[in-house]
Parts: sequence; C-alpha cells; structure tokens
Amino acid sequence: MGKKDRKPDRKKDHIDLAFLSQLKKDQIDTRFYYEPILSPHPDSLAYPVKFLGKSLQLPIWVSSMTGGTKWAKKINHNLARACCDFGMGMGLGSCRMILDSDEHFEDFNVRPVIGDHLPLYGNIGIAQIERLIDSEKTFKLQKLVDRLRLDGIIIHVNPLQEFLQPEGDRITRRPLDTISDLLGRIDFNIIVKEVGQGLGMNSLKALFQLPLAAIDFGASGGTNFTILELLRGAKEKTPSLTPIAQVGHSAEEMVSFCNEIKSELGTRIQCHEIIVSGGISHFLDGYYLINKLKFSCVYGQASRFLHYAKESYQSLADYVKKQAEGLVLSRSYLRLK
Repeated sequence: MGKKDRKPDRKKDHIDLAFLSQLKKDQIDTRFYYEPILSPHPDSLAYPVKFLGKSLQLPIWVSSMTGGTKWAKKINHNLARACCDFGMGMGLGSCRMILDSDEHFEDFNVRPVIGDHLPLYGNIGIAQIERLIDSEKTFKLQKLVDRLRLDGIIIHVNPLQEFLQPEGDRITRRPLDTISDLLGRIDFNIIVKEVGQGLGMNSLKALFQLPLAAIDFGASGGTNFTILELLRGAKEKTPSLTPIAQVGHSAEEMVSFCNEIKSELGTRIQCHEIIVSGGISHFLDGYYLINKLKFSCVYGQASRFLHYAKESYQSLADYVKKQAEGLVLSRSYLRLK
C-alpha cells in the first residue's frame, strides 16, 4: 500500500485522537529548551562516547544486578548480548559466590558475549573486600578479573544494607580506608558505587581524591537495597527502622555535588569518570543528567533492564532501541535550560 492509500487513515487517526493528545501545562517537561529548527532528523541510533578507555555507541551503563539464581545466566547473557549489539557498558552482579567456587561461573562468564571492545566489570561488596584484605587473599580478586576477563571490579559500599540484612556481614573499618588499602595492593581498575541511597558531599569529595576508574552514584530514587532488606527481614522491625532507609541523595542532587567538588578540588581530583544511576526512569532523565554533569559520564539503569532481560532478548532489544531513539532525538532537538 502506497503513501496515498494510507493518507485517509492517517487523517482519520488525527481526528479521532486529537482530544486524547492534549498536554496540560503542568505536564510539560521544563528542564529543556526545545529547538526544532536547528537540526535534521538523526541519521543513526548512535550516541558515541568514550568511557573507561573504550568506545561506547550509547552513553548507557547496564548496572550490576544478579548472579547465582536460576535466572542469572539467562539475564546476564541477554544483557551482555544487548551491550554488544548496542554498544553499552556492563557491570555484573555480586561475584562473591565465584571467588571460591566454580558452581555459578557460567552465570557470569559473559565476555565472549559482550566482546573485548566494551567495558565489563565484576562486583564485590565492601565487607568482602575487608575480609580479603584481613586474610591476605586479595589475589582472589585478580584471579576473578583474569578468569572473567574483566576490566576491573566495582566495590559496592552498602553499610546500611549489610547491617539490616539478616545474614549480613559487619563492616569493622571505614570503607574509605578499605578502598584506599585495596588500591595499594592491586593493578586493575576499581569503581566504587552505593546501592540505592547515594553518596553525600564529603564521601564524594574523598572518593574523587582516590585513583578510581569511576564513581557510580547508586542514588536514591531507584531500587533501595536498605528497604529491600527491611522487606526481607522480620516484619516487626520494618516500621521502626524504615526512617533510615528514607535518607539519601537523588542523582540530580549528586550531580550538583560533583560539579561543586570539581570547582573546589581542581587538580586534586584523581577520578574523572562517573556513572549516573539511581531513579533514572528513561532516556530523558539520563540525557538531562549526563549533560548537566561536568565530568565524563554515562547513565546507568538496573531494574528496567532486569525486567526485559528476564522476559526475552527481543523484549530487551526493543526496549534499548527505544532508549537509543529517544537519546538521539534529545541530542538533536533539546538543550538544557
């Protein structure tokens, strides 16, 4: 059917849908200037960036999620395939269980899927890092990096989660001291992230002065692992401890912190790359935040990727394609206010 044949249907659609297509004033996204006459339509879905020493085709990071469950292999392999197809970076879920056992190794063995040209990082908790240092077994981290052909390790800093987790580990030293100690023992890249409540100004300031590959926000607004552990724990404890899970920092607030710190610290900054994550619902949130931030950065998502990766690869690919379309349209026609 040619264009002429479709035209009557299109016009009828316009009439039928006109009253359903009206946007109220309070629904307008006021973060941007819309500039419709300054660019043609984008001619590809690429939004290329350099990040962690590699070339990405989209400024998107698939944030650390899962391992060791019956769904883990399917999820991780689907995610790695999407990263390869669309040019994104990836963080694996907690790799703790394969430090001493091969039982779940294939759940995490995705380098053959994602390829060597994209960043791939493992994930270990700060409490486990502390134990490895105390027992003089940090060589296990190097072994993990070598076996999974990782670009480095993400340390997730989660004191509230560990404290409230029924089977959680106790952290006996300042995470900052543990991270600094580890950096003096290894020669692979380290990223530090929070797990759903973000990082305050002083924590960020201290991290920026360490030779980290990147900082991952893990800001408040997305999955909050403190709340998750409260939900897993005894029901009688949940109401009394819930207030501590409600503190934290949004990704937008943390962007402002980082820009202020950059001006204050200047040449004392040793970490120059950031993964903006936590509460990013869609491409427009991501586009806004990475363009507001005065560092080399990408934005990360976790739960939305997890949802589609668990369904099927096609569902995941369709989702990522829509995000890519939204990003290139945003780059063409939107400017931050």
